[in-house]
Parts: sequence; C-alpha cells; structure tokens
Amino acid sequence: MKAFYIFLQILALSLLSGCSSLGPQRDASGPVALNRSISEIPDNQLLDVWVEIFDPGQLPASAKDASGLSMDIREAEARYMPEQLRDTMERTGYWGAVRMVPRGTEGAEVLVSGKILVSDGEQLKLQISAQDATGHRWFNSVYQAEVPAVVYQSTVPRGEPFQSLYNAIANDLAKFRGKLAVEDITNIRRVAELRFAADLAPDAFAGYLQRSASGEYTIVHLPSQDDPMYRRVQAIRERDFLLIDTLNGHFDNFYREMEQPYTDWRKARSEESAALREIEKDALKRKLLGVAAIAGAIAIEATGNGNSATGSVLRDTMVLGGVYAIKTGFDKDSETEIHRDAIEELGQSFASEAQPLVVDVEGETHELTGSAEVQYTRWRGLLKQIYTTETGLPGAVN
Repeated sequence: MKAFYIFLQILALSLLSGCSSLGPQRDASGPVALNRSISEIPDNQLLDVWVEIFDPGQLPASAKDASGLSMDIREAEARYMPEQLRDTMERTGYWGAVRMVPRGTEGAEVLVSGKILVSDGEQLKLQISAQDATGHRWFNSVYQAEVPAVVYQSTVPRGEPFQSLYNAIANDLAKFRGKLAVEDITNIRRVAELRFAADLAPDAFAGYLQRSASGEYTIVHLPSQDDPMYRRVQAIRERDFLLIDTLNGHFDNFYREMEQPYTDWRKARSEESAALREIEKDALKRKLLGVAAIAGAIAIEATGNGNSATGSVLRDTMVLGGVYAIKTGFDKDSETEIHRDAIEELGQSFASEAQPLVVDVEGETHELTGSAEVQYTRWRGLLKQIYTTETGLPGAVN
C-alpha cells in the first residue's frame, strides 16, 4: 500500500509541474486607421512600389500549434497577403503603380518584402522590410495582431479581420516616403532605371552605377537621353511593366477565388480552436481536482489519521475520487484529438481549394505557384534576348 501512495505522489507532482507551462501569451492590437493623402501628389513625386510574394516561413515546431496548418496553406497565404497589402497601399494615394512581383525581381523603385512568422486565423505576425532602389533600407519590422473568434461569428461582413495590421504597414511606408525630398525621389527613380538597364545589359550600363560595401547605389554618370541603346532599354522596360501588369491580373483572380474559402477556413479553424481550448481547460480542471483529492489523502495518511476507521474511509474515498477525476481529465484529453482532426480536415480542404490558377502568358501555360517565379525569370531572359537581337550587343548571361 505504501508503494501505491508513493506512486500517487509522483503522479500528483508530475501533473502539477506540467500545469505551470500552460496558458498562451498574446499581444493584442487595437484598431489602426489608414493614413490617406489629403491632396493629390504630382506624378513626378510618385514612386512605384513592388510588393514581393512573401516568404511562407515555417510551420510551428509543436504538433499541437501546427494542427490544421500546412505548407500548402502557407504558400497560398504568401500570395494572398501581399495582394491585401498592395490593395491597402493603393488606397492611401501616396504611390504610383503598386505591383506584386515574384521574389528577386530587379528594377523596383521601392521594394517591400515580407515573411510569414505566424498565421493561424487568430494570430498574424509578419516580418516586413522596405528599401528603395538606391539600396537604402527604410525599415525592417515585425507586425503582429490577434483577432477574437467573435470577429468570424458576425453575420455582418466586416472585411479583412487583420486589416489594422495592413494599415499599420501602409502607414509606416507612407511615413518614410514623406521624409523624402523631391530630389531624393528623382534620384531613386533614376537609379531604378539604371539598375534595370545594368541587369539587362551589364556590359553597356554597369559603369553608370557604383555600389558601396553596404549595398547602396550611387550614380556615377547618366546616359544621354538620346542614347539609342538607353532608349531601347526604356522601351523594353515598358514591355516588362506590361507583363507584370498581366501577371498581377492573374494574382487578382487568385485573390478573388481564394478570399471566400480562406475566410471560411479561418472562421472554422477559429471555432474549432476555441472549442479545443474549452475542452483542454475542463480536462485540466478535472486533473487538478483529482490531484487535490489525492494530496489530501496523502496528508491524512502522513498525519496518522488514516489508521482510524473513519479516517481510512475518508482517505480511500479521496483517493478513489481523485483517481476518477484524473481519469475523466484524460478522457477529456481524448476529445481534443477529435477537434484536432477536424482542424486538420479543414486545413486539407482549404489547401485543395486554394490551388493556384493555371494561366497563359506569352503563349505558354503556367501555374501561379512556385513556377510563377520561374516563369517570370524566363520572361526576363526573353527580354535580354530581345535587347541582344535589337542592338546586336551581348546581354547578361542567364
């Protein structure tokens, strides 16, 4: 019997020690109004912005935290979220053309990059960096927000649940743009053109720019405006913009097709997660009650009161009641598996609905998945071939 009580003490201590690590810690963000330009900005003071497809990041290491998530979903979100940011930026009135581009695309006046750190329907955390064509880093910050489950339960459409997060990013970008003088903007636009030209034909244009050890570009000298090679580069750059605009039309279609199933998935996952937390809370409470009963029985035994008839009955009753409570707590744990399975099914269902679109660009069929970046790389290669054909000069080596 003594060995049995030692076992109960060890069980009680293990349960109590495990309880100390429970309880999520969250940062909540309030509403953030979008900062809009109060007056129209002249064309020569507008900067074009390219928002790269986000880095999907990694899933949580914990199987429990990763429940219902998948890299298929993350890859879809990596194309969905930049569209949301692009749309938000366009509504501010501070920018010229705001385009979404594959990662590693050369020639942006302002480049915004992002990485998904956390995204589970209830929490969103993004690492966002921005820099201009001169290589000057504007900022590199982490933005996070949390929305309550009630947001998804409303019957009244409320738009994007994490809109405040996108507003905060857009506001910071506008704030940094506001620090630029007209001369700075002109310089950024010129450097962007020369970087495109140097990427297209490095033998002809690499000498126009100098890059520092920190990665910032300065103009050594400018090409003549009537330079026939430079005018061809500018014409080819316009073709590149047309292709990017076509690509953005397909990203827009993907966004529209994804919006409803993505909203449904986030809503359902939030509801399942809330139910899962309630069950876990109930299971923990039952275990703690069982531990308390067993601890009381151990105390009775330790004081010697368990040797009396009344004390013996009380002790055994507390032990049996405690063991039963702990058992029901573990039974509740098994119910959590049911909800985790439901979340997994929701994730798999969404992943199948969020498969990227098949598009036709330049007479070839491509999918807007990882092959979108490959397709655009091939397009850039084609531009270099066009330049070589038109000028008779060597382009960049692919």
